[in-house]
Amino acid sequence: MNHTILIIDDEKDIRSALTGILEDEGYQVLCAESGAEGIECVRQELPDLILLDIWMPGMDGLETLGKIKVQFPQSTVIMISGHGTIETAVRATKLGAFDFIEKPLSLEKVLISVANALQLQELRVENAELKRSASNDYELIGEASEISSVRGQIIRVAPTSVPVLIRGENGSGKELIAYSIHCNSPRKERPFVSVLCSAIPEELIESELFGHEKGAFIGALSHKKGRLDQADGGTLFIDEIGELPLKTQIKVLSFLQDGFFERVGGIRKIPVDVRIIAATTKLLEQAVDNGTFSRDLYYQLSTIPLRAPALRERLEDIGLLVQNYVAQFFRKEGGEAKAFLPEAIDKLQHYSWPGNLKELKNVVERILIVTSGRAITADDVPNLSGDSAHSLSQEGAPLRSAIREAREDFEREFIIQKLEENDWNISRTAELIELERSNLHRKIKSYGIDVRR
Repeated sequence: MNHTILIIDDEKDIRSALTGILEDEGYQVLCAESGAEGIECVRQELPDLILLDIWMPGMDGLETLGKIKVQFPQSTVIMISGHGTIETAVRATKLGAFDFIEKPLSLEKVLISVANALQLQELRVENAELKRSASNDYELIGEASEISSVRGQIIRVAPTSVPVLIRGENGSGKELIAYSIHCNSPRKERPFVSVLCSAIPEELIESELFGHEKGAFIGALSHKKGRLDQADGGTLFIDEIGELPLKTQIKVLSFLQDGFFERVGGIRKIPVDVRIIAATTKLLEQAVDNGTFSRDLYYQLSTIPLRAPALRERLEDIGLLVQNYVAQFFRKEGGEAKAFLPEAIDKLQHYSWPGNLKELKNVVERILIVTSGRAITADDVPNLSGDSAHSLSQEGAPLRSAIREAREDFEREFIIQKLEENDWNISRTAELIELERSNLHRKIKSYGIDVRR
């Protein structure tokens, strides 16, 4: 992984010496000779680490550190000083500095501090991934031939970096397959980042994937790294890739071909090492024929196609899946464990499960909640055929509306954020997000947003 380090120091010799040793270690190095120039460089480049001199003319290092931490709180900064005191070191630490190194510089100490700082960043990423894994069980459960075949394909494709396209119905476990590929690959220690294209408004999806520069569009008040940046060294899972606008499809294709991308509003080509795994419920061949999906991107993604089997194709796995969902439920919620009797499993196996794994999990959790006894019998399983199944699906597992609800949640939060940024001025907000004032009023009303602030 090619880390970027910014050196902010008014002494040319120091910048030159640090650049030499850091580049020898394989880092990409940027330089600035003043605090103001350094802050601007942070805005433009979003470096992984900053080496900042304390004693500089004009804006000194402590003032620069304070401003960097306000604007970019996740940044990691190592302070350098030729006249270090305990008081100065304490102030720098309170402002958020990772380390404090005195001049004359020990190049060995610099390299150790840099390595420790970058390792801490990686541990933060790993910790986030562990939390994500703990809250989502990403294990492929089942012994049916259909899922065993998928496991075999995963073992073959995981060691490579070629793109993968996963097809399958809603709720059939496409993300489970993508995560399993990641966990069996050399990238398993790096991030697994996912994005659901259908849940993000079309006008924001390109920024979500590639990031944007300040001022790239109305409302872009600061620089932002996208999902590709976040996934550097790891895997990016693009769910419902068929929902991407054509313009964004072309940018994804360009990245797959040369390994570089540009942020929205930017001109610098940014290299990242990311494997793309995409998923779709659409027939992309039809989308290619009707001109809504790039033919070249389709061919690029289809190098290794996989298919997530529907649950109705592997009903014999329901017993194992139910056992897994029960364990998940009681790990999360606590309480006295319950078990499904064979007769209850048998009843669950006589249903076609149009909502696939998501619907099964929802039904299992519902039964666990409403059943008082520890043993779940066939009588505790609701009628999953005809009108009853329709009622259960509508009430307990809103599968068809899940995408719409996710999109609405995203849009509601986006509108609230923009209203807050504009002091709840509806006219100014409507202008900035390029929406008719009447339409914004209607959305505010439909989402129940209180603008009386």
